[in-house]
Amino acid sequence: MQYLHTMIRITDLDASLHFYCDLLGLVKTSQYDSEKGRFSLIFLAAPEDVELAKERKAPLIELTYNWDPEAEYKTGRAFGHLAFRVDDIYDLCEKLQKNGVVINRPPRDGHMAFVKSPDNISIELLQKGESLPPQEPWSSMENTGSW
Repeated sequence: MQYLHTMIRITDLDASLHFYCDLLGLVKTSQYDSEKGRFSLIFLAAPEDVELAKERKAPLIELTYNWDPEAEYKTGRAFGHLAFRVDDIYDLCEKLQKNGVVINRPPRDGHMAFVKSPDNISIELLQKGESLPPQEPWSSMENTGSW
């Protein structure tokens, strides 16, 4: 058995690609557009997994975009979050915040933070290696919303 991907339904293709690729830093590895089915499948990999993903040896995120609007997608309580190991949690959180992303659980401990995608999917960010020393404004920042 091999784990292949996690599929996420999205409502705004441009906003989602901006969030996942431009802000988080994932890389688009392929896209399939179905005229007949009126949907697009966009596959994303973490930068360190791109080469393995091309060989289908690394897990991917599959963004599913239905061209015709559907009812609002709701995330079930059973789904938790996606998690990514990052090089510098403070730098990434600052970049996200400067681009209008709410830091729901700030990296007060220099190790873990949570944000949400444009479609309200929880994303956990974990510091690579040892936790960074606590620093402001993160160490005194309160949680915002749910995560």
